[in-house]
Amino acid sequence: MSLLEVKNLRIEYPSRHGVFAAVNNLSFQIERGEIVGVVGESGAGKSTVGNAVIDLLSPPGTVAGGEVFLDGEKISGLKSEAMRKVRGSKIGFIFQDPMTSLNPLFTVEQQLKETIHANMKVSDREAYQRSLALMKQVGIPQPENRLKQYPHQFSGGMRQRVVIAIALAGEPDLIIADEPTTALDVSIQDQILNLIRDLCIQNNVGCMLVTHDMGVVSNVTDRVAVMYRGDLVEFGPTKKVLGEPDHPYTRSLISAVPRSDVKLDRFPLVSYIEEAGDIEPIDIKTHWLGQSQDQRTYSGSLLSVENVNLRFTTKDSFFESRREYVQASNNVSFDVQEGETFGLVGESGSGKSTIARVIAGLYMPNSGKVTFEGVDLTALRSEKERRPMRRQMQMVFQNPYTSMNPRMKIFDIIAEPIRFHKLTSGEAETRQVVYDLLDYVGLGRMAGIKYPHEFSGGQRQRISIARALATRPRLLICDEPTSALDVSVQAQILNLLKDLQDELNLTMLFISHDLPVIRQMCDRVGVMKMGTLLEVAETEKLFNTPQHEYSKQLISLMPEFTGLRESVAV
Repeated sequence: MSLLEVKNLRIEYPSRHGVFAAVNNLSFQIERGEIVGVVGESGAGKSTVGNAVIDLLSPPGTVAGGEVFLDGEKISGLKSEAMRKVRGSKIGFIFQDPMTSLNPLFTVEQQLKETIHANMKVSDREAYQRSLALMKQVGIPQPENRLKQYPHQFSGGMRQRVVIAIALAGEPDLIIADEPTTALDVSIQDQILNLIRDLCIQNNVGCMLVTHDMGVVSNVTDRVAVMYRGDLVEFGPTKKVLGEPDHPYTRSLISAVPRSDVKLDRFPLVSYIEEAGDIEPIDIKTHWLGQSQDQRTYSGSLLSVENVNLRFTTKDSFFESRREYVQASNNVSFDVQEGETFGLVGESGSGKSTIARVIAGLYMPNSGKVTFEGVDLTALRSEKERRPMRRQMQMVFQNPYTSMNPRMKIFDIIAEPIRFHKLTSGEAETRQVVYDLLDYVGLGRMAGIKYPHEFSGGQRQRISIARALATRPRLLICDEPTSALDVSVQAQILNLLKDLQDELNLTMLFISHDLPVIRQMCDRVGVMKMGTLLEVAETEKLFNTPQHEYSKQLISLMPEFTGLRESVAV
């Protein structure tokens, strides 16, 4: 008897435009002690399947057909009260977006203890001790202090680790992990995946691992299911599916995985597309994007970060001596030349995103300065002074769920910076520019009439990139821009960024925990740990002969993809 059995599952989303089938007659099984990976493009239905299993489909989604069995008992169609008893105690769920799955009004300790009390009969003291053990288990430093803090006081990767701890709190039989390592660096990713793998082996727990990271799938899963537009196109042992795929879509998907062993000029694209949806080749020189208002070049470093220090208060007090701080950045200095892609890597909480926000003007450093084309940005105080610089520096944020206004249509989200900076001659030109941007990021102009909640995580990230490009910036700050993207869309977006950089002399600060992507995209790389910049080197030199011990450790932990390597023509 299988731990989880899904039979002929069909999920529909009715709308005024008709009924959209997100999942078509899907069937698969997960055994005890087994990890099954679910891969496919964003919007393929991967997360939808996981949500349907625990009856958490977003309205108006409905299960139109099929059945779900857990340990031989039917759980599909259970009433709300009965389903609540299944969640947590029998099925643990690691959600894709940690910020929206944590309550901002409660401390991490309160949220962990709430889950433990709901699923286990223990005292408050025992619940605290288990919370402490879980925090240590998922690799959060200073767990005693961190338990007292709120979600907004954690980095993206640390919030993801808290969500994982909550999912494990009830000692479930089945773990459904929806992109559990999206915001995690390679060291913590390795730790978390080892934790999940050990749980499956030692406690006979099953795991459904939804991910776009083919390296993780290759190294961790026993079997893999490949989904394409709601259909299960291939299902079998991981070694067989990744090494000798039968379906043309699987073969094409595998060929698009970024190489970690060698740097390529361009990313291979997924060529198996049933209908037009690729990014069309563009002549940027004649396009609106190429008609930048500032095509001058600057003789020195375009961006310079000098001895930037920033600390956050973790415990406030009227008395200075009783206040506690965390040093987010410690005398960080580096330069970025015009037309260069400078990468920042390091574990979650190392200060990468903090530096990006300082450069963008969202944080003010305690000391040090940031200069852009010779202008000291930290000395600009009024909005009138900062506005011209804001247009020239745009940021793609790590979290596509919270960086867009849920009440605005996609068209207006992308058009807003164009209108704000008065970059077009009128509304007709604005409309054309927005439609072009939607085409170039692979969504199509019909996406403009929809709202953010109608898109998957990867699709929302594409919208964020389109919005960032809308002002024709000279510096693009990319904070984990591909963390929510599957390999096929990632290849399209990164190729687009490379094209824009080549044609427009675009400068990029590229922050990522995905080391293969860093190797393919960056000219130079800086390695950060605990707010300190440890090493800066040319990309190939860093990957081939890293100098610092921490750099060596990061590269040694990089997941190796062992599937089909050659690009397959289909």
